[in-house]
Amino acid sequence: MAESETAVSRTTVETRLDDLVAGNRFTIAVVFPLFGAVLLVASAESLLPAPLNFNPLLVLFGTLVMRLPLVAGVAPVVGRRAAAGIGLLTLYAYAVEYVGTTTGLPYGYFAYGVDLGPMLLDKVPLGLPVFFLPLVVNAYLLCLLLLGSRSALVRVPVVIGTVLLMDLVLDPGAVALGFWEYELGRVALDAWPYTATGDFYGVPWSNYAGWVLSATVAVVTLDRAFDADALRARLRGCEFMLDDLVSFVILWGGINAYFGQWVPVALAALLGVGLWRTDRFDVPPPPWLERRRAE
Repeated sequence: MAESETAVSRTTVETRLDDLVAGNRFTIAVVFPLFGAVLLVASAESLLPAPLNFNPLLVLFGTLVMRLPLVAGVAPVVGRRAAAGIGLLTLYAYAVEYVGTTTGLPYGYFAYGVDLGPMLLDKVPLGLPVFFLPLVVNAYLLCLLLLGSRSALVRVPVVIGTVLLMDLVLDPGAVALGFWEYELGRVALDAWPYTATGDFYGVPWSNYAGWVLSATVAVVTLDRAFDADALRARLRGCEFMLDDLVSFVILWGGINAYFGQWVPVALAALLGVGLWRTDRFDVPPPPWLERRRAE
């Protein structure tokens, strides 16, 4: 296939994906996370039939749907360099998770309590990049909007802090659901200089030290792989590009609220404020709801 034909095919796919997301923003960014939060809480409380409790196919399907705005938004600016960066981060995600589940480094000892689908080497969920990479990319995009054209010396540490903020929302909610569990007080490798003695809603502080490391690797890689100016231009022209972060706030804010974990709820609200300041917490209602309001 000629290069021009390949470009046309890619443009056609990207346009159709844009139209699909733009035409279903409310369903993807609001309905799916609300429904997902209800299903996950119901699973944790064993209120659903056994086959539906934390059904890995449902979890993965719902996650992939909520990722669509991010995928559609970023796709047009993914060249060879960016694709290579994403590939490296995928390998890194698998590697650091395997080391973590095997040695307790760098996050602290933990074990999965819920079936998240096929496992790689019986240690790491095969779908891990779908859960990990969007956290970093969403944080990066939000900070690009909030910081404007500030240099990488400012941008990179702020994005790292935002990734850490997102994990302060995600991990307590996931632990409350039973997705995974940490062994508090156990020393990683018996030689690591910290112990997981304190905790934040069942999550050891060592986990967040590990996330500083992982976020630094991921953010620096993204910053080198992507053209920040091209991403900013795409952000200005693509109103749904951060809808996945809207879903994150609704899903994990709601789950933490159910379990009475109010600090993570407040941190989720802080992310919501950031989205509001960038005029991105404005998912329009579907046409049927607008017609009902008009009546």
